[in-house]
Amino acid sequence: MSATTPLYTEQKGFAGRKLPWEGREGRVTLRGAGNRWAMLHDQDRCVNCFSCEVHCKLEKSLPVGPRLIRIIQVGPRLTGGRLSTTFVAMQCNHCDPVAPCAQACPTGACQKREDGIVFIEEAACIGCKSCIYACPFGAPQFNPQTKKVVKCDYCMDRVDAGFWPACATSCSTKALHFGNINAMSTMRRQREARRIAAAAESGGGSWDTREHRHLVPVAGKLSAGRGQ
Repeated sequence: MSATTPLYTEQKGFAGRKLPWEGREGRVTLRGAGNRWAMLHDQDRCVNCFSCEVHCKLEKSLPVGPRLIRIIQVGPRLTGGRLSTTFVAMQCNHCDPVAPCAQACPTGACQKREDGIVFIEEAACIGCKSCIYACPFGAPQFNPQTKKVVKCDYCMDRVDAGFWPACATSCSTKALHFGNINAMSTMRRQREARRIAAAAESGGGSWDTREHRHLVPVAGKLSAGRGQ
């Protein structure tokens, strides 16, 4: 099997390919997660343009303040004798199996859907900020305009309609990808494998494994691509 042959196909999944190493199926397929989805952030393509943040605010009609997706700059730092800067996308991780924010909510406004998406029912939110204190990632944020808490719900109305979240749809460099978690993890592995192979063939010296890609699991079921 060549390095560029895809292990995952939309029609057959991983069953359509025979993997070359015994036991590797357990590493490339997340068992029991057939309906789970993920957001893949490609740091190599991200240029910190904040397009994802802007379109998130437009989609959710958010005022200045809350940022449901945040692009965090890491660096500049010395990597292999050269200065480098990377950007990391941070948003809700939709914690599984238990979401601390939902557990802490006294009114039941913060809920977890059967498909795993954690969201806040605005009408039931009293703005007590319990979910904000419970979340270790800073995902729930206070909206000063409505006096209630908002958080990333992966644009669940778009997801239910078969489209990608607004942030991934509007990414100007296609650095954000949204899809089945098995397909996203395979994309990440294949991309890293090609980079390592290219470095080895060119005698590029040591490989810096600190440049991780950001993968956020999401549950759901989509039938379309980026959508509108």
